Amino acid sequence: MTKNKKGTLYLFPVTLGNNDQIHHVIPEWNHQILHTIRYFVVENIRSARRFIRKSGHPLPIDDMQFFELNKHTPEEKIASFLKPLTKGEDMGVLSEAGTPAVADPGAQVVQEAHRQNIRVVPLTGPNSLILALMASGFNGQQFRFHGYLPVDSNLRAKKIRELEQHAQKYNESQLFIETPYRNRQMLETLLKVCRPQTQLCIACNLTLPDEWIISKTIGQWKKEKADFHKKPAVFILFS
Repeated sequence: MTKNKKGTLYLFPVTLGNNDQIHHVIPEWNHQILHTIRYFVVENIRSARRFIRKSGHPLPIDDMQFFELNKHTPEEKIASFLKPLTKGEDMGVLSEAGTPAVADPGAQVVQEAHRQNIRVVPLTGPNSLILALMASGFNGQQFRFHGYLPVDSNLRAKKIRELEQHAQKYNESQLFIETPYRNRQMLETLLKVCRPQTQLCIACNLTLPDEWIISKTIGQWKKEKADFHKKPAVFILFS
């Protein structure tokens, strides 16, 4: 059997938010692997460098090479990011927060790695969607993630009604996220269009010191609204 001379692409979950307790939420095994790598595909270079420094990486940060992958990256440029892998060097993928390649542009480089027959290894760590679902008390066997809902208020309301109907018809938990500065508008729309008996979980600032996760009906949310403006949150509807 011919030895594969290509490197391995490791998918590293990072902390959710500015969490200084990095060694409490990231497994030690991840740090050990991270400390052997000097080539990274990242969503944001500044936050990636900050995470790597906090991990205690033994190499000087200036000796590392970063390839930035986000919504502004030309698709035709992605294949070139994997050149170190073709030369036998291992590489890491880092998201802006949480798990890479899930609701994240890192999926593009993973797809390219498979095209080039490069080994891909996902590592365990914080995932806001799974953590929220775990703590919601809703159906964890049948669920669907919808990413970001429409920004337009009318389209957003229409989509929420569809999710509510789907949750009721199929007994599925409906997960979605929103840009933190639009959390208030999202909650206002949910309270306006959903039935009082529909259940809503909001999981805010997961793994951070001020984390909170609350599940209750729309009717109950109307009596006691939450203020989580500009804080990362996961929303789950269930009926």
